[in-house]
Amino acid sequence: MPTVGRHPVLAYGSNACPSKITWLRTALGLTGPVVVLRVRTEGLAAVWASGLRVVDDQRPATLCAAPGVVEQHALWLATDDQLAVLDVCEGRGVRYDLALVRTGRFVLDDGSAVPDPLAYVGRSPARHPLLVDGAPVRCAEVAQDVARQLIGEPAAGDGLDREVVPLRS
Repeated sequence: MPTVGRHPVLAYGSNACPSKITWLRTALGLTGPVVVLRVRTEGLAAVWASGLRVVDDQRPATLCAAPGVVEQHALWLATDDQLAVLDVCEGRGVRYDLALVRTGRFVLDDGSAVPDPLAYVGRSPARHPLLVDGAPVRCAEVAQDVARQLIGEPAAGDGLDREVVPLRS
């Protein structure tokens, strides 16, 4: 499978779920083969966002800096067209920004590093990390059914070293 012209995009939360690909094909017209690799992340974490989704009252995931934390996630190698579909799904420019993430390390199963992958990062306060007792709540530690019931406040930011990719006009 050629990977030239594809963009590495960290997939966490529902974007790492295979059934999401089927939904993206049906609901938003995703086309072509979806290339996904397993990636170990170091120094950042998928955490629960402060707001709930309007469509189903589920709590979405977001990213934040997390020194010392190691997690397993997926890394999409997305085409331009696939990235455009993800932009629509993630509410790019409203709920999330697409950014180059420089916090932490991203290492594939073969040991190779992925420098500065793209990721959808919280833009609105509803997509900032939820702080419960002053700390973000990792998705790996709390299930969705419990996360929906959490009470806290939005963090001021995510602590990530990131560079937002401007929307094309």
